[in-house]
Amino acid sequence: MRMISTRGRAAPVGASEAMVAGLAPDGGLYMPTALPRRSPEDFSGLSSLASVAEKLLTPFFQDDPLAPSLPGICRAAFAVPPPLRAFGDGGDQMLELFHGPTAAFKDYGAAFLAGCLAAGPARTTPLTVLVATSGDTGAAVAAAFHRRPGFRVAILYPHGLVSPRQAHQLGCFGDNVHAFKVAGNFDDCQRLVKAALADDALRAQVPLTSANSISLGRLLPQMAYYAQASLAHWRSLRRPLSFIVPSGNLGNGLACLLAKRMGLPIDRLVLATNANQVLPEFFAGGEYRPRPAIPTLANAMDVGSPSNFERLDWLYPDEQELRPALSAEAVSDRQIEQTIREVHGRLQRVLCPHTATAAHVLQRLRQRGETGDWCVVATAHPAKFPDVVEPLVGGVVPLPPALEAMLARPAHAEPLAADEAALAAALRSL
Repeated sequence: MRMISTRGRAAPVGASEAMVAGLAPDGGLYMPTALPRRSPEDFSGLSSLASVAEKLLTPFFQDDPLAPSLPGICRAAFAVPPPLRAFGDGGDQMLELFHGPTAAFKDYGAAFLAGCLAAGPARTTPLTVLVATSGDTGAAVAAAFHRRPGFRVAILYPHGLVSPRQAHQLGCFGDNVHAFKVAGNFDDCQRLVKAALADDALRAQVPLTSANSISLGRLLPQMAYYAQASLAHWRSLRRPLSFIVPSGNLGNGLACLLAKRMGLPIDRLVLATNANQVLPEFFAGGEYRPRPAIPTLANAMDVGSPSNFERLDWLYPDEQELRPALSAEAVSDRQIEQTIREVHGRLQRVLCPHTATAAHVLQRLRQRGETGDWCVVATAHPAKFPDVVEPLVGGVVPLPPALEAMLARPAHAEPLAADEAALAAALRSL
């Protein structure tokens, strides 16, 4: 299958070429020329995440050099099954995506992308994987590429706007992983990455790719856990499952939408955002109006200009078709705190601030009389945010073993101005 740019001014390429490039030459984002249709019956006999992922993703790699490697890549990237657990006693569920090496959902997409790039031709010059992060992406990418021959990683994060434990994760790898604390917000980091990827002169000196959700290699694999969860629910109850997805840069929510459009038994999709209301305002009928991000307790979702909206706009050229396809609701810091406290008191479950946005939206839906089968998507482990979570639950949140090991390492990050020339100089010096 060929991949084309959302801006329509770049030649079609194969999946592996699109993943290496990161961004299309015309500045657009790569998308498949078509979404193959799948029914629940197509996955008969398949239940593991790896097997569902392989079946789901195979059409995108048809006639691609990576096709023979896809089964092994899926086995490695999707080795950790995400539990689908009851969330309360009313039939609601929670999909826990935080059991990977860095305790965030982004471990799945990052591991898949790393496996794909590593399976490509041997390199004489290292490929630098450039990534902007609002908290979780950078650590997942670092873990996936750490000590892989032929790769360097450059992580850009907004200084002072990620949790202390997130910052420590970003700087604790060393070796081929370099962390930069940027004097700006996440949108500045994202802008710098896009500018570097579009700089032909820089890329001639420093071969670059991206591991943000602008990369097709991050986006496509994230469909797999929605496919597996919805199939398990369908097989049990013969009803489709609806998802509430915490959303910042929109990659995770878009992956769910793509899985639905492919024919998986998914009913409704609601995006839960923090106080950055670009998406809720648009889906409520307003204009799409990007603006500077504001800091919130759910910092990994502090995005004022979601990159993947360009893909949504490409999928639905008519806004009258896009708005009914999904919805979005904003949740304030006060509501995040209330939800963490209430869910812990009622269910003895501890939520991270991002997951709490989705849990709060679920409460709203039920209070409004919404019916159907709903699943809250849990995107990060609460132990990554002790300063927020522990005072609300009145106790220490135990560390997952992998996170505990990372926090025991020394960490270091280089300061970087929010300036394109400063980034270019830093990349040339690696």
